[in-house]
Amino acid sequence: MREKIKIGLLGLGHLGKIHLDCLLRIEEFEVMGVFDPNIDEAYSNNKGVRFYESEQELIKEVDAIDIVTTTTSHYTCASLAIEKGVHCFIEKPLADTLQNAKKILDEAQNKDLIMQVGHIERINPAYETLRKHHSIEPLFIEAHRLSEFKPRSTDVSVIHDLMIHDIDIVLNLVKAPIVKVNASGVSVLNSTIDIANARLEFENGCVANLTSSRISLKNERKMRIFQPNQYITLDFLKKETHIFELNDLVNEFEESDYIIDLGETKKKISYTQPKVENYNAIEYELKCFAHSILNKEKPIVTLKEAYRNLEVVEQINDAIEELKQNAISYEKK
Repeated sequence: MREKIKIGLLGLGHLGKIHLDCLLRIEEFEVMGVFDPNIDEAYSNNKGVRFYESEQELIKEVDAIDIVTTTTSHYTCASLAIEKGVHCFIEKPLADTLQNAKKILDEAQNKDLIMQVGHIERINPAYETLRKHHSIEPLFIEAHRLSEFKPRSTDVSVIHDLMIHDIDIVLNLVKAPIVKVNASGVSVLNSTIDIANARLEFENGCVANLTSSRISLKNERKMRIFQPNQYITLDFLKKETHIFELNDLVNEFEESDYIIDLGETKKKISYTQPKVENYNAIEYELKCFAHSILNKEKPIVTLKEAYRNLEVVEQINDAIEELKQNAISYEKK
C-alpha cells in the first residue's frame, strides 16, 4: 500500500474551504494542516485539522501544498514551496502579474516537482465530453462569462478572475498563434476592471469573442463554437453540451432532424445532446494532482499553459489601455 501524500492548504476563504472539504475526501492525501492569516483556528478545529502559525511552518511539514490564497500572494507562497521541494497546486490565475508568473516558472524549472494550476473549466464535464468524443476545429468562438457581484476576488481585474477561464479553453482548442487583440474594459464598482470584451484573432483564421462581467444580474458560463458543418454550445454552469450538425440527407433520419431542400440535393440538421457525466470538478482536479505526484506524470494544466494564459491577459490589458489612451487623445483635439 502506497504512503499517503502529506498535503497542506494555504487559504481558507470561500474557495479554500471547498478545497479543504475535497482534500479530506481524497484517500491519496493526508491533510496535515491549514494556514490563513485572516481565519482563526476554530474553523480548522471543527474539521479536525491542525492550524499552523505561518506558511513557512506548514510548508516544512508537507510533500505538497494547495495554494488557494489571494492572487497577489500566489508567487510568495509558490516560491516558498519550490524552495523546500514541495509539489504545488496553485489556484488560477498562476500569479497577479506576468512577471511573478515568470518567476514561478523559472524557479520551478529543472526541479522534480509537480506544479498544477487550477484552471477548472479544462475538466468541466461538458468540455471533457466534447473533447473526448468530437473533433474540434473552430472558425469562430463566442463566450459569455457573467457573475453577480460579490465583494471578493476584486484584487485583480475581471480578466484575471473570470475571462481567463475562457482564454484557457480557447487556447486549448485553437492550435495557432494569436495575431491580433482588440479589447475594451470598464471599472464600475471597483478600482480594477469589472466588465470586459476581447476579440482574439488567430493565424489560422479563427476568431474568439470573449465577454466577462462580475457586475451582472445573473450567472452565466456559456461558450458557442462554430466550425464547418457544426454549431456547438457548452454550458459550463449547467454542465451541458449541445451539438447541431449539417449532413447529407440519407434515407434514414430522425424526427427531430431539420431538412433543408437545396434543389438538387437535400441536407439535414441533426441535434444531439451527449450524455455528460456529473462529478465534482474541484475534487477531480485535486485527485488528478495526486495522481500526477504518485505516478510522476504531467499535470492536466501545466505552468507553461497557465503562463501562456497570463500572456494573453496582458495583451488584453494592453489593448484596453491603448483604447483609453486613444479616447483621451480624441477628447483633447
